[in-house]
Amino acid sequence: QVQLVQSGGGLVQPGGSLRLSCAASGFTLGGYNIGWFRQAPGKEREEVSCISFRDGTTTYADSVKGRFTVSGDNAENTVYLQMNALKPEDTAVYYCARGWGYCGEDDYGKWGQGTQVTVSS
Repeated sequence: QVQLVQSGGGLVQPGGSLRLSCAASGFTLGGYNIGWFRQAPGKEREEVSCISFRDGTTTYADSVKGRFTVSGDNAENTVYLQMNALKPEDTAVYYCARGWGYCGEDDYGKWGQGTQVTVSS
């Protein structure tokens, strides 16, 4: 059974850090891309980052560039999103999703369950 199981998230103060995990099961990451998305209340879903295991590229939204880092561990079959210098506007539910190989194709067929990130003092 193909699954993406997320962990991490929670409440953090502005300027703090969190790491989100997206563990894949039922398939191996090689040959796919994993996107990270977020959706805040009343706002549209936003893609914040992507990593392709097909060509090794990573992408970031301008709003998180320089603060977030996406990485993958093939041995653990897990993708991580390291989030530093968090701001209140980063507050959202974060999702990982599996694409068909390349970042930018915007074609995601399997989604994680989502995890809440709240940045507040």
